[in-house]
Amino acid sequence: MAVVMKPMHRWLAVAAAACAMSAGPAHAGLFDDDEARKAILDLRQKLEQSNEQQRVRQADTNAQMLDQLGQLKRSLLELNNQIELLRADNAKLRGQGEQLSRDVADLQVQTKNLQQGVDDRMRKLEPQKVTLDGKEFTADPDEKRAFDDAMAVLRKGDFAAAASAMVSFQRRYPKSGYNEAVLFWLGNAYYGNRNFKEAISAFRAVVQAAPNGARAPEALLSIANCQVELKDAKGARRTIDELVKAYPQSEAAQAGRERLAALK
Repeated sequence: MAVVMKPMHRWLAVAAAACAMSAGPAHAGLFDDDEARKAILDLRQKLEQSNEQQRVRQADTNAQMLDQLGQLKRSLLELNNQIELLRADNAKLRGQGEQLSRDVADLQVQTKNLQQGVDDRMRKLEPQKVTLDGKEFTADPDEKRAFDDAMAVLRKGDFAAAASAMVSFQRRYPKSGYNEAVLFWLGNAYYGNRNFKEAISAFRAVVQAAPNGARAPEALLSIANCQVELKDAKGARRTIDELVKAYPQSEAAQAGRERLAALK
């Protein structure tokens, strides 16, 4: 079996061999134990010094490596902190961008609603086209609303209030395209309230204002009816004759002929 020698033993063996070779046969007797022990001690001291130096160098190397490793860890930690800060900044910017997008969308909706409101108000202020009794004209929104309100009162059967609303409309809108219709329905309001003389005046105004209007035949027939209510049969016959001559093909003329037959 081969014997493995430790480093120190190898040093001692080499030293002993060197001493034996240098002394030679002639001086072998002079190499006593003290010198051998001294040589061994010197060698051991040198070996220990070498080992100590090696340990010091190794410790320095380890310290340098640890210091470098510590610096690397600190650098990595700093880099990681910077990355986290960048992530936080990006998240913040992304959130701000999303909020800005929402704000822009909300502003667009508000602008659209505002524009729609302005358009609606402008339409309410703009004149509107109206077709009534075969006649087309323009009317302001307030004008149309006033006429519709007066007609609503008339439909409810409140003839006095309806007549008052119609008169008020005439005063407020003397040149309105509704005026012929207002006169006709004013006459009906008076008739419903049994104010026959005022009704005759209103119906006659319809015929005079628009002799070719759609309401003129009905207005003459209504005058005849008022005259019948006033016991003025002669006047009623004259009015029906006027109706038949002026508007022979109208439904009002046909109704007038029947009424005239009843009067005779």
